[in-house]
Amino acid sequence: MVPMSGDATRPWQRLSSGFEEARAREDSLDRLVEWPAQRELLGDVTGLSVLDAGCGNGAKLAQLATEGAVDCVGVDLSENFIEPPRGVRLVLGDLSDLAAVPGLSGRSFDRILFLQSFGYAADGVAALRTARSMLTDDGFILLTRTQPVRHALERAEQNGTSLGEEYFSTDAFSYRHRTWDEHVTLTKRPYTMSDLLNTFSAAGLWIDTTVEPQMAADLAERYPHKKAVLDRYLGILMFRLRPLQTPSSTAAR
Repeated sequence: MVPMSGDATRPWQRLSSGFEEARAREDSLDRLVEWPAQRELLGDVTGLSVLDAGCGNGAKLAQLATEGAVDCVGVDLSENFIEPPRGVRLVLGDLSDLAAVPGLSGRSFDRILFLQSFGYAADGVAALRTARSMLTDDGFILLTRTQPVRHALERAEQNGTSLGEEYFSTDAFSYRHRTWDEHVTLTKRPYTMSDLLNTFSAAGLWIDTTVEPQMAADLAERYPHKKAVLDRYLGILMFRLRPLQTPSSTAAR
């Protein structure tokens, strides 16, 4: 049985190496579209501390450290970590309960990342509330999720149903990720845009910026097969989230 808000963690432990191999390919949408857009939203990280919740092997966090980020921590269940550079610590732990991860109690960070990892949280609202409590005064959360229409369209094609039926379905669905490890079955709970927005609100966060990155024209010409995927399935959503200000906190400022 999977958590209501995401995938079971054990399949991810098996899939992590396949995911990193896929992400490293020249035509990876992460390399071509997602990471450049994520990096732009983060802005200058010089002197800033970063927590990457669901960091994979830690490569993105390592890059941020080479660009000036300091005192960085990556958390992941896979334990498939690179050798971290100076200023980066990679820790085995569950993003569902960041407060329980060794060494994070009492810590605060300027930037907290959930890069395609948020769906693995057992309780999305609780995970974001904990992350919010760990932000510095001017900090923000960068969270990315697959466009929910993509999942709905894929299921409609597979099941011979309509887009609307699948988009508003609340039934969990299973699938195999052929490009990572076709022998592992993942189970996911579908979500809608309103589900995402209500989750952010319930966690005490507001959306500072939303981005739906697209492929640059020169890259689209070079990798038409990847452009075709985005044209059909829409890609991902990126949110920069900040804590809602209460009257008392606003007065304190």
